[in-house]
Amino acid sequence: MQRRSVLACLGLFFASLLIVVGCTNNQVATNGGKTIVMGFSAWPGWIPWQIAEEEQLFAANNVNVSLRWFDGYLDSINALAAGQLDANTQTLNDTISSVAAGSDQVVVLVNDNSTGNDKIIVSDAIESIEDLRGRTIAVEEGTVNHFLLLLGLEEAGLSAEDVTIQPLETGAAAAAFVAGQVDVVGVFAPFTTRALERAGSRELFSSADFPGAVPDHLVVSREMVEEYPEQVQALVNTWFDILQYIEDNPEAAYDILTERAGVTLDEYRDYDAGTTIFSIEDNLEAFEPGDNMTSLPYAANEIADFLLANDFIDAKPDLQQLFDDRFVKAYAEEHQS
Repeated sequence: MQRRSVLACLGLFFASLLIVVGCTNNQVATNGGKTIVMGFSAWPGWIPWQIAEEEQLFAANNVNVSLRWFDGYLDSINALAAGQLDANTQTLNDTISSVAAGSDQVVVLVNDNSTGNDKIIVSDAIESIEDLRGRTIAVEEGTVNHFLLLLGLEEAGLSAEDVTIQPLETGAAAAAFVAGQVDVVGVFAPFTTRALERAGSRELFSSADFPGAVPDHLVVSREMVEEYPEQVQALVNTWFDILQYIEDNPEAAYDILTERAGVTLDEYRDYDAGTTIFSIEDNLEAFEPGDNMTSLPYAANEIADFLLANDFIDAKPDLQQLFDDRFVKAYAEEHQS
């Protein structure tokens, strides 16, 4: 599962945009309205979209949605970039990478923040962040775990030059750590569970220590925002209906969530505990300008600088139109009244 990979091959997809057969943006539902093709993948903040499909919550909001599950997260972000999806669930890192590569995407909703499910895990030989100096760290380059690592180093007065990065896909990084090939690894759930199987290993720090650094979103194409704003609004409304359904029907909701995730109830609850689902109030606050990572405009600028400094993007994209908060504001106004 590659939930949090940087988009290294987007150019291949943009080159093929003009020859995509049966582009989903032209798909029309039987009632004459557009069918939104939406992708989602394995992350506790995104799996709840399955409830909308099974409990007819999309239909209740008068929106036609073809919900597509992706076993590989990278496949979903490439599909949105190639115009094969109208909407997708993505991290802020990957959305900025897509925009930098030429895709016109808009963040319209914060599903959650990672508050512990992204971790820097160490062996018993390491007692503090300062002990990372000179160490080799296995992490998937360009991912939020790489970003989290640099945040932790900076807080301790260290930099990327003080460590050696061993670039590995997240699953391979966890395996290398368990095998004793490295003493530090950056991973996200469920690979956190795998990494902690190493005897004496422990969490050094996590996304819980850096609020707002790892936000997860509903992202739509610019075409959706400009040509189908009512459907975008319906998607946002549906998300908050999902949260209400979970609150009102926890047993039924968790049956759906665990089946979709393919895990036990206890396992899902463990991962869920490291994810803070955003309420409407949380959304309104996150979209506001600010001076720390809990503000999306601030976080986007910091993440774009990180991606550029580490050569994951060729140029810093224009971030002025990356966020559109009108849909969460409209939901809030309607429900407050």
